Amino acid sequence: MTVHFIGAGPGAADLITVRGRSLIESSPVCLYAGALVPVELLDFCPPGARLVDTASLTLDEIVAELAAATEAGLDVARLHSGDPAVFSAMAEQMRRLDALGIAYDVTPGVPAFAAAAASLQRELTVPGVGQTVILTRTSQRATPMPEGEDLDTLGRSRATVVLHLAVQRIADVVAELVPNYGLDCPVAVVAYASRADEVVLRGTLDDIAAQVEAAGIKRTAVIIVGRTLGATQFPDSHLYSATRVR
Repeated sequence: MTVHFIGAGPGAADLITVRGRSLIESSPVCLYAGALVPVELLDFCPPGARLVDTASLTLDEIVAELAAATEAGLDVARLHSGDPAVFSAMAEQMRRLDALGIAYDVTPGVPAFAAAAASLQRELTVPGVGQTVILTRTSQRATPMPEGEDLDTLGRSRATVVLHLAVQRIADVVAELVPNYGLDCPVAVVAYASRADEVVLRGTLDDIAAQVEAAGIKRTAVIIVGRTLGATQFPDSHLYSATRVR
């Protein structure tokens, strides 16, 4: 048997990959991350499949479910929101599976920041404005950030920053970014990206905290900060240039 770690996408059920859906359809056991994974995806599970919501489970309990499926010779669809390569806690599960000799593979998904950028209708890498995107978070209610990965240090590059798991402390985020980006720097907050109840806020570091508070956004949101969000005057990319050597 195999444990299939599957990126379930940012929220809209039809953003699952073809491979991800096929693995769900062929796996008689499905572990999914509670309210973060669209419930519609469970309709793809085989009839009689064992469905386990991991939202309230500990790591030990999750691994026990995976081990039990192994003993029964059953494949498992392990659904993570977004893409499991980022902030999914997949690494600690794989470490346990390695120790137990349980086989697994990984299927990527549409990450939340990509869905947010799509909703904003923005490219995050704009020629002459910004070519670097930093994916990060803050340490509130989570493990401490490694040395040198604080917002002040990361912000010195003035690259586009995408923050996960940080909207609850938006005022602190703003205070840490303003010295490097300035109060007029464009910011967007996208909650529940790609879902029917999606909320999109656009502003600057000067006013975004007030907008978030007024909208009552407290979770399931990404914060995007950077000049690429407001860029209109920039050179065409070299990719399609008539002068490019082909």
